[in-house]
Amino acid sequence: MKNNIRPIDIAKRLNLSTSTLRSYETRGIIPTTERLGTGYRIYTEEHLAYFECIVAMSPGFGMEITTAVLKKLQQKNLNSALWIINEIQAVTYQEKELATRIIKDLNNIVDSQSIENNLMTIGEVANKTKISTSTIRYWEKERYVNSKRGENNYRYFNSYQFIKILLMKLTQNAVYSHEIVQLKKSIRNLEEYNIEGAKSIVEECQQHLNKRNQEQLHGLYFLYRLCAKLGLK
Repeated sequence: MKNNIRPIDIAKRLNLSTSTLRSYETRGIIPTTERLGTGYRIYTEEHLAYFECIVAMSPGFGMEITTAVLKKLQQKNLNSALWIINEIQAVTYQEKELATRIIKDLNNIVDSQSIENNLMTIGEVANKTKISTSTIRYWEKERYVNSKRGENNYRYFNSYQFIKILLMKLTQNAVYSHEIVQLKKSIRNLEEYNIEGAKSIVEECQQHLNKRNQEQLHGLYFLYRLCAKLGLK
């Protein structure tokens, strides 16, 4: 019994509420707990390691990925858990490369006339960006991007709006935060032909990606500790 830990002690240590701890158990993110005769939950050092891992991983990976990984660990399936992590980190690297590409595209814009001379249909944009047409339409509805209508009433996006779509793509996989909300607002408020403003937003995205990378490293440290506790490494 000496290794048992009270929920309130874990909650204070991790700056969480006891109801949050219970919700993690309900969602299957941690192993089920035993109960005392009084009905109180009995947490162990293993449960603490799970809770620490959740708190450490969620800022960089989000709760959906964190949940998927920890459920795999409960199944003793370390390889599947690591491949989930690998896929997410690959996406982060692709976004880093995309940010570099956007800066290059912005530097290649000569003047406003060159922007207007390069028009693409929504289908062409979707094909080049690997973003669904429904997502692009939604972004237009929410005024993040704008199109022009041709005589056939088709949507046409100029090269500057194409870049704004790429900027929105950079935010797609980000963990929800006030910072990301403000970043999307900046993209929406970006005026046409504002090249320097767009570059500034790309730099913000790059800083966010660097921060996410560091948060993921922090999360992986606690994931390693959990694996060691479970005897999976």
